[in-house]
Amino acid sequence: MAHYKDGHLKVFTLNSNPELAHEITEAMGAEMGKSSVQRFSDGEVQINIEESIRGCDIFVIQSTSSPANEHLMELLIMIDALKRASARTINVVMPYYGYARQDRKARSREPITAKLVANLLETAGADRVITLDLHASQIQGFFDIPVDQLIGVPILANYFEEKQLEDIVIVSPDHGGVVRARKMADRLKAPIAIIDKRRPKPNMSEVMNIVGKIEGKTAIIIDDIIDTAGTMTLAANAMIESGAKEVYACSTHPVLSGPAIERIENSALKELVVTNTIPLPPEKKIEKVKQLSVGNLLAKAIVNVYEDRSVSTLFD
Repeated sequence: MAHYKDGHLKVFTLNSNPELAHEITEAMGAEMGKSSVQRFSDGEVQINIEESIRGCDIFVIQSTSSPANEHLMELLIMIDALKRASARTINVVMPYYGYARQDRKARSREPITAKLVANLLETAGADRVITLDLHASQIQGFFDIPVDQLIGVPILANYFEEKQLEDIVIVSPDHGGVVRARKMADRLKAPIAIIDKRRPKPNMSEVMNIVGKIEGKTAIIIDDIIDTAGTMTLAANAMIESGAKEVYACSTHPVLSGPAIERIENSALKELVVTNTIPLPPEKKIEKVKQLSVGNLLAKAIVNVYEDRSVSTLFD
């Protein structure tokens, strides 16, 4: 991408993923906006925008990953500050949309927190949201402002294509992920299989059955989020027991909480491929985990939105 210098386009980052934010501005050839995030002695967030943004189109980069509440509050306060400083438009670049798994009432008296987050962003003053692989695509309908949802499948598929693996089968870890698995399978010209599972309680899963032919094949499990890694590791072990030659896994959002790293280390997985929508601390950067960058993709999305060009071209 050519160097992008335009005084009316400004990119700011908060504390959730500054490394990715700097990758994005580097890919654009732009400079990072000057701002600071501090805490008062009681923990309240204080944000200062240290340059004029009057009449500018602003892009704020912030995932709402752990600690989700801290990062969400930073984002809301930043949006309010930008609005009060007379920004022309405020575009939220949210590589990982936290609370997306609470997108419906699964049981009585449960909140729909993904909708609440959408309300908060709009009320604060956001004009657009750019995100990557929402857990449920219908979350776009929770907003009354434009939402551009990019997809991570092309980046993940390109990685496996370059590895030149043979006898591949793409595996969906549940029935809800079949569309995602089909997109990957179409790119790699491979068949698909499905894990039929039952989840007795949150963050716990039990593999029940494998639908599809995996014997003697190299299996690639694809999901949008890998959290405690229970599903991935159980599925990998089950497939090896059912005759798979090797098992890889890939996911856009590496939440990797709790026992995830230990489970991955001790599982039959040969490699877990993720993106950097969520940064990985040093203790999570184990040999089995490969992290790919979405910086160039998001940089192109920002430029296309700013120039009123199509974002759907980036899906390829």
